[in-house]
Amino acid sequence: MEIIASVTGGKIRGVSEGGVSAFLGIPYAAAPVGPARFALPQPVQSWDGVRDALDFGPTCAQSFYPAPIHALIGSDGLPGDDYLNLNVWTPDTGGSGLPVMVWIHGGAFTRGSNARTMYDGRTFARDGVVVVSINYRLGISGFAGVPGAPLNRGLHDQVFALRWVRENIAAFGGDPDNVTIFGESAGGMSVVDLIAAPPARGLFRRAIVQSGNGSAVAEAADAVKVAEILAGTLGIEPTAAAFGELGPDRLRSAQDKVALELITNPDPNRWGPSIVGNGLGVLSFFPVIDGELIEDRPTDVLVSSGDRAVPLIIGWTAEEFRFFTFPTGLAAGIVAETLGPVLARYGVDSTVAEIYSANRPQATPADLFAAIITDLVFRDDSMRIAEANAAAGAPTHVYEFGWRSGIPDLGACHVLEIPFVFDKLSESHSLTGANPPQQLADEIHRCWVDFATHGDPGWARFDDRRQVRIFGHPESATVADPRADELRALRESVRR
Repeated sequence: MEIIASVTGGKIRGVSEGGVSAFLGIPYAAAPVGPARFALPQPVQSWDGVRDALDFGPTCAQSFYPAPIHALIGSDGLPGDDYLNLNVWTPDTGGSGLPVMVWIHGGAFTRGSNARTMYDGRTFARDGVVVVSINYRLGISGFAGVPGAPLNRGLHDQVFALRWVRENIAAFGGDPDNVTIFGESAGGMSVVDLIAAPPARGLFRRAIVQSGNGSAVAEAADAVKVAEILAGTLGIEPTAAAFGELGPDRLRSAQDKVALELITNPDPNRWGPSIVGNGLGVLSFFPVIDGELIEDRPTDVLVSSGDRAVPLIIGWTAEEFRFFTFPTGLAAGIVAETLGPVLARYGVDSTVAEIYSANRPQATPADLFAAIITDLVFRDDSMRIAEANAAAGAPTHVYEFGWRSGIPDLGACHVLEIPFVFDKLSESHSLTGANPPQQLADEIHRCWVDFATHGDPGWARFDDRRQVRIFGHPESATVADPRADELRALRESVRR
């Protein structure tokens, strides 16, 4: 059954089926094309009549993932200009006061889309939550430090989308004062950035950070340096006007070339120390310290500014980095002789591996590398944020996703918790294997629904006992300060 709603810009037509109404591809800002690609988001152009919101909208220009990652999770990319769009799923367009969740997708700030079937909000709407999933500018369009253009355009898009939610969500039965933002990977990093960002205050009530951190930010001067290298690759002047004349295909090609060069030659003298260090030699275009949205490294902001604290779930998967090392073949090059030098590239002293090895007597050097870098990139920052958030008096809940994929060598890897959160196991067998436990999806999904509804996910708060919910199968458990010796050794080695 078709259903009509009124939003900023005009009327839209969605579809109601099985007790859930879906409105897809709704533009929340004007199409960012030409010079506008490198400007702040602008209000959407109004339309006459009723606009169809029946299909997913376009995405920002991006390339497919490399083959090993594409085989696990697929790739995204729908062409078109109106890629600043969002989707809404609601159980009751005529209702009011329903909790709202806003999903921010991941993809290393260069890939991703709100159109993935694994992000289908019907399962949350089925359980009484209005769900919004957003697109935002990625890569060069969203995060390149182009001289003459505002920084962090992709984050500005996210703030703009949250303002749209505040102004329009009541039309879908949602409560604008009960909004929970949640995201994974770059989406989780975005959530941390938004918690710390003054312009985003008041636009959400709670937050969920999945596999994120608050340290992946670049210095403005380094971001400009990358943009200048990019301009040289394109044969143009490094100005917003020159970049604005290029179409998405040329931007995408140049973006891929620069990303590959950075990975193969992570020279901080060429790219800038914050690009190589904070981006781990992998991220090429990502959020920048601009003094407005990002005042400093967000983790440091949250540690020093208790007024930014919000009710929070934050966590990681137990073996995040296996996703990046084993399918890609990088694990094969990490042996006893190379483990120390590889860890040194990440600023980790090789003696840390001794602690991890003692706790994992059967682990290979590649296993140890994945465990250590998982903690460096995801667990350490998440724990620091949780410590500060709890100290400020905000309800804080920490988790670790520990169930291991049925796909060989993946373990409890990056991305693996998403189909459980969305209760979409049928869409994820290339990542989970053929028989993921539905009981675990029921548990995690319910925790997220309960948190968005009334702020309590159902496990103990993070406090002086440092309790962490370990999600697993056949049983989950709440554990006090798991693997504390490893995290302590890592922190003493790196001393960020």
